[in-house]
Amino acid sequence: MANIVCKGLTKHYDGGPPVLHPLDLQIDDGEFVVLLGPSGCGKSTMLRMIAGLEGISGGHLSIGNAVVNDVPARERNVAMVFQNYALYPHMNVYDNIAFGLRRLKTPKQEIDRRVREVASMLNLNALLERKPRAMSGGQQQRAAIARAMIKTPDVFLFDEPLSNLDAKLRAQLRTDIKRLHQRLQTTTVYVTHDQLEAMTLADRVILMRDGRIEQAATPSELYHYPRTLFAAGFIGTPAMNFLAGMIERTADTVSARVNGETWELAGPRFLTLRAGQPVKVAVRPNYVRITGGAGNAEALKIRGSVELIEILGADALVTVECTGERITALIPSNSLPQIGANVTLEMNRRDLHVFDAQTEENLTLASGEELGRADSVRAISSVRTH
Repeated sequence: MANIVCKGLTKHYDGGPPVLHPLDLQIDDGEFVVLLGPSGCGKSTMLRMIAGLEGISGGHLSIGNAVVNDVPARERNVAMVFQNYALYPHMNVYDNIAFGLRRLKTPKQEIDRRVREVASMLNLNALLERKPRAMSGGQQQRAAIARAMIKTPDVFLFDEPLSNLDAKLRAQLRTDIKRLHQRLQTTTVYVTHDQLEAMTLADRVILMRDGRIEQAATPSELYHYPRTLFAAGFIGTPAMNFLAGMIERTADTVSARVNGETWELAGPRFLTLRAGQPVKVAVRPNYVRITGGAGNAEALKIRGSVELIEILGADALVTVECTGERITALIPSNSLPQIGANVTLEMNRRDLHVFDAQTEENLTLASGEELGRADSVRAISSVRTH
């Protein structure tokens, strides 16, 4: 196993604009890190640079404390699992898994022992004689993971390995990959655009945007303490509610005027805001309650009419139209309002996030949280500047 350190790492093609802006990142030995972000944010490019499949335009990349900028991919002792499985169609599963060891001229008995060991880990024992065309997508991807595992690499790299699978198979294989990492404790870098995969698999998530690191944190920190408007909108299912607001000030209080309601804001950072400053007020749907009457006198309130109800099983997502704004609430599906009913939405002040509409910075976070909890986040210097 090995740690990975990037210092000022950059990438551009043929003198064009940078695909990756200078970034610093440390991945610890045995850590499972997920590179998350929309298409084109640079996450796959960064993974391929670690693998040695893309050249490095600037900065330094080290694996296991050795700089590997000019080290060929075959000498880096990393194993990569691709989205398209990349199995040899004319070979059965056993031969696909054993292929790398045979090239290294490993003794036949050792190959057989290791093939059957990794096949057992991934429930492939009964499939060793099958050709890829006779297997499901999930079985083929497990075979591809086994082929990568058998070389006992220092680093595992996964490039959107579950994208071609249906929802049930994705959930099953996510569990397999998580258990595999818990057993092997191999340093792992996993690329995906699916935030559910990132949140369920990662020790730490590196959220990327436009070739920069937007925020790096544990899944829990990223969900509860998004540093920017982009991070808040990208993380969380169902998506966070965003409401346009305007700052109002009196001698003693700072408030946000939101959809005709005045919500008082408490916190030292709000004291620096000026009257008339535009903000975005955000709250997650699971923190929004629906009431028909007076409700909690201490709660923040906004009124509207029920526009849409989506049953999700035990819960339902209710969309409420509030004078041009739409707010969703995640509530138990056994106590639903009627379509068109007038309701009051309630939320606690502590569950709100307030973002500067211009800089997109989260104004709700205290100084320690604003730095992304620097004691546990090691990718600070390249955070996006808005």
